[in-house]
Amino acid sequence: MRIKLILLSTLLASCSYLSSPVLSPYKMDIRQGNYVTPEMRDKLKVGMSRQQVRFVLGTPMVSDVFHDNRWDYVYRLEQRGEVVEKQHLTLYFDKDVLVRMEDSGTPVQSMPAMTQQPAAVAE
Repeated sequence: MRIKLILLSTLLASCSYLSSPVLSPYKMDIRQGNYVTPEMRDKLKVGMSRQQVRFVLGTPMVSDVFHDNRWDYVYRLEQRGEVVEKQHLTLYFDKDVLVRMEDSGTPVQSMPAMTQQPAAVAE
């Protein structure tokens, strides 16, 4: 009986290096962050308030105490241990108004520079 047990243990130990799909461990799909759909991005407009942006995209998962005027929406999908999809949307606010958006580091929209019109002088 001992010989059968030792033989079975040796056989199982020798098969442990195999990495075939049948013997590989299950790896879950891991989704992290805020998933932002193209429809959600289309609803974003420069000039929206923070509450309006939060209604469209939800609360950002990444909050930075050093950059209160910036929200980062980061998303990442891992399948079988490999990164399949990455998204990074950065929104910039000025006095609770959306002024600029960057999608994965490239500017999407920004508020044009406001030109000051001189006030008409009443005589």
